[in-house]
Amino acid sequence: MAAPSSLAQHLQQAATENPQGGALLHAGKCLSFAELVDDCRELAGRLASRRGTIVEAGDSLHLARHAYASSFQNSPFFPVDRSNAQREIDQPLTDVALIIATSGSEGEPRAVLLGNAQLDTAAAASNERLPLHPGDLWLNCLPLYHIGGQSILWRCARAAATVLLHDGFVADLVAADLAALPVTHISLVPAMLARLLDLGAKPPASLRVALIGGAALSPTLYDRAFAAGWPLHPSYGMSETAAQFATFDPADGAWHEGLVGRTMPGHDIRLGAGGRLQVRGPQVMRGYLDGSGIDADGWLTTGDLGRIDAAGRLTILGRADDMLISGGRNVHPQEIESCLAACPGVLDVAVTGRPDPVWGDLIVALVVGLVAPAELLAHARRHLPSAALPRQIHAVDRLPRNATGKLERAALRRLAAEAAP
Repeated sequence: MAAPSSLAQHLQQAATENPQGGALLHAGKCLSFAELVDDCRELAGRLASRRGTIVEAGDSLHLARHAYASSFQNSPFFPVDRSNAQREIDQPLTDVALIIATSGSEGEPRAVLLGNAQLDTAAAASNERLPLHPGDLWLNCLPLYHIGGQSILWRCARAAATVLLHDGFVADLVAADLAALPVTHISLVPAMLARLLDLGAKPPASLRVALIGGAALSPTLYDRAFAAGWPLHPSYGMSETAAQFATFDPADGAWHEGLVGRTMPGHDIRLGAGGRLQVRGPQVMRGYLDGSGIDADGWLTTGDLGRIDAAGRLTILGRADDMLISGGRNVHPQEIESCLAACPGVLDVAVTGRPDPVWGDLIVALVVGLVAPAELLAHARRHLPSAALPRQIHAVDRLPRNATGKLERAALRRLAAEAAP
């Protein structure tokens, strides 16, 4: 089997085959593949004096250029959020191209080690599944210190497609580019999709794929976006699998809540203790920086609860650590959130638990919107069992979400405690 290509090798190949093709479009300026390769070689020369891992913080363009240049320099690259900019990696690393931090929505972020093998395999599989062709245009508004943003650089370099790079998500700017440019692919978390729908943004005729991931997609939001013509591909992935690991294809039939479709080729999935999803295959990380992560047989036990149907399609049921026990019954916040989100007047909603001597976990709903608590509770009673009903409902201005749109569950618990009567 041929050795996996690096990000630099894919850029050089694209520059050889189509030197004037668009590689990177940012703030109205487009670099061709030939120009981008020259820029990255120059930056790599300036990085040559730095030993070991290249750790960088900055805006999206800064992180993209350093991702490319680090590959030309054959050094591991660790893009970090500005708040974590002082982090350094002292230990020598072998066969590592990218270090990426987990989202941290469930606790302290962990550093994931990915080699060219994982990243190249993931890009090849994604490009075939979606698909992505030379000359296509992928709008990248995800943070480049997370795997979602970095993976788009790999996919586009490998396919000789153009990255339309935004410095994070600004809904008005994303909507303007969708209206003005022939965008073929876009990656969004559900909160971003909802904001674009609120603005009345229309998917352009050129758009073939709206890859949705990072957090649970509610049926209400799915139905709303589908009716507006968005080509939705709900997906599942994480830093540990070099991003996209499973994707629902609309051609496969009807979508239901949590359905993320089939895994990328060559991967195994199974359910372990307590229904936790376990994964194995060529996209799975080399390990965490602390040396942990994968068992002796190559299996990674995730923190997600799953279900696998007879056709091998995966449904994600939520995070195992989020499970609440209300009145002696297991209740997952995601089930309640999905129900409450469908109530008219609810703009955003999150559910958490507060310790209670009677209920065990007293279910608390934190709601953004103008809906009256009595109306929301009446809606919940029509759709949820008694154990899953919120016992307290509190209005909030906004919910704590991280840069990838995931709810910060620890912060939710603090909000619930502060709002307790």
